[in-house]
Amino acid sequence: MNSKAEHGVGLDDYQVPEKEGETRFLDLDLEPALLRGIAKLGFQYCSPIQAQVLPHTLEGNDAIGKAQTGTGKTAAFLITIFNDLLCNPLEGERFVGEPRALVIAPTRELVMQIAADAKELGRFTGLKIATLIGGMDYQKQLNRLQNDIVDLVVATPGRLIDFMGRRDIYLDRVEILVLDEADRMLDMGFIPQVKRIVRATPQKSHRQTLLFSATFDQDIINLSQQWTYEPVHVEIEPEHVATDSVDQRVYMCSADERYRVIINLLNTPEAASVIVFANRRDQVRRLFERLKKAGLPCGVLSGEVPQNKRTRTLDDFKRGKIKVLVATDVAGRGIHVEGVSHVINYNLPEDPEDYVHRIGRTGRAGATGVSISFASEDDAFLLPDIEQLLGHKLDCEHPPEALLARY
Repeated sequence: MNSKAEHGVGLDDYQVPEKEGETRFLDLDLEPALLRGIAKLGFQYCSPIQAQVLPHTLEGNDAIGKAQTGTGKTAAFLITIFNDLLCNPLEGERFVGEPRALVIAPTRELVMQIAADAKELGRFTGLKIATLIGGMDYQKQLNRLQNDIVDLVVATPGRLIDFMGRRDIYLDRVEILVLDEADRMLDMGFIPQVKRIVRATPQKSHRQTLLFSATFDQDIINLSQQWTYEPVHVEIEPEHVATDSVDQRVYMCSADERYRVIINLLNTPEAASVIVFANRRDQVRRLFERLKKAGLPCGVLSGEVPQNKRTRTLDDFKRGKIKVLVATDVAGRGIHVEGVSHVINYNLPEDPEDYVHRIGRTGRAGATGVSISFASEDDAFLLPDIEQLLGHKLDCEHPPEALLARY
């Protein structure tokens, strides 16, 4: 391992007290340049999934993790990648378009978020990162790949297949493969593409594979067995993510009352930064237009919105230029914004796991958040499945009078 002085890392100030039941990043014997990035981000102790998975993956083992966004899984696989690449520098000549590590994720937003996290964590490592996503300029992404020897590529399956088809990227040198949100890739019909991508990498005994999924049905179990070699299994239960830092409320109201309640809610001073989820694109679009007409600074995130516009909208939301974001589940999966005060479920999600993902957008990084779900005559029947997943009942109440007042 390189000496700290050699890296000019200056880790002497990174003193983290031992804490019973906690694993410090200091305890993991990480490369100094990586540890410096972790210290700079203010991370001291591992999250439960990091503490469970990193001792195995840092040794080079494959892993299958049942965990959703907000558990710290992104940092877990990025730390594994960076540490491995730093510990094992390649001898001899390297070529453009031959990454050493590959992360595949289902949505553009998620890919961009993973890449942003990677740049932060790896800022002192000298490792180069490239993102390949659809809906953005192909040539720009190609230039990034060809102007530099890239170590890590983060990609959506469709755009990666485009690059492979044009022989602009070669995956036969991939040492570490990460498949993130495998269940969502299955839902979105990406599995045939992912299979092609996996086949283009070295055989599973010659690469390290990490697979993460929020749910595990038989299809995902079969795929994870095909793609991993003697993996360790790690499971983080969703209720720990969902309930610890989020005040969950369910308002029983008619479909007609929902809009009145939401307008009044969004006009309260507490509702500083709000994500509203609806189940379908048309519902999202209609709600966005009504809120905009009512004079609320809001944006919309759904699959039909062009990528550059989605990126701009998310940026405006992060900077507080817009107060309300109306989103579908697929678009919402990639939203990682600190300081979201409220999540509102305009409709209850049909998949209970999506409830956990939605409310996980608030109450992040030690802050508390509020989730408000509307249960009306057309979707209240979905509540029992959500409660079963959470492991407890949700208190249902009528909205406070003030929220039912005419706006």
